[in-house]
Amino acid sequence: MAVEKLETKDIAIIDRDLWEKVIAFHGHICPGVTIGYRASLYASKLLGLKFSEDEEVVCISENDACGVDAIQVILGCSAGKGNLLFHLRGKSAYTFYERTGGKSVRLMLNRPSRKMSRQEALKYYHELPDEEMFSAGPARIPLPEPAKNFDSYVCEECGELTGSNWIRIVNGRKLCMDCAGEYNRFNV
Repeated sequence: MAVEKLETKDIAIIDRDLWEKVIAFHGHICPGVTIGYRASLYASKLLGLKFSEDEEVVCISENDACGVDAIQVILGCSAGKGNLLFHLRGKSAYTFYERTGGKSVRLMLNRPSRKMSRQEALKYYHELPDEEMFSAGPARIPLPEPAKNFDSYVCEECGELTGSNWIRIVNGRKLCMDCAGEYNRFNV
């Protein structure tokens, strides 16, 4: 089944150049990437955020959906840098932190009042005022500590290099989590 190709030519877009960068990274136009695009712009306005060269901006996303790609492009948050984290709850909610000033905000997408096609949702999310699109509230999760660098060890079973924080000692041997296996006697 073919997915409907969405268009933005007749939609008012806040910053078309930035939008085009987001779409180039994400790969297609959709309402989901629009939500992350708008959340990034709103958080930038509320907290004075700029693109994060290191970990000046931190985002905790409560989903792993399309909107996260927009956050990476606009705010420079990424899993590799350690300033994009996931608290997976299946919600269109994002908490943004401005580390140096200690400011934060949690943006929760407000539910639309009616069912819409994908094209209608795209237009709706682009043109809705920030305050109507999102409920802005305090962060619910404390600001995570900055990313750390860890030593690495060779797993004594598979021989693969593994960060020390992921090594398990089993019968005196350093093993990666795959080789160590899982122990959870309370999972009954």
